[in-house]
Amino acid sequence: MALDDKTKTELEAAAFRRLITHLRGREDVQNIDLMNLAGFCRNCLSNWLEDAAKEQGAALTKDDARQHVYGMPYDEWKAKHQSSPTQTIKTPSH
Repeated sequence: MALDDKTKTELEAAAFRRLITHLRGREDVQNIDLMNLAGFCRNCLSNWLEDAAKEQGAALTKDDARQHVYGMPYDEWKAKHQSSPTQTIKTPSH
């Protein structure tokens, strides 16, 4: 079934909102884990959102985009949920 442009945009927006909600609920998953497994992270999503806003002529700063993705100011999210780099490194068991 072919989708008209409006419906396609609405479905893509709904999928994006669901992804954001999912990531907000998975605060245990670090950005480095996302980058290693999927090649993108929360910061990538916020950068893409900022880029899309610029293309549309909408006023959205980098901080605004990050707050939209993280659900709070980025520095607050880092303080609450970001682990130290050594905690995210997986060492092989022998």
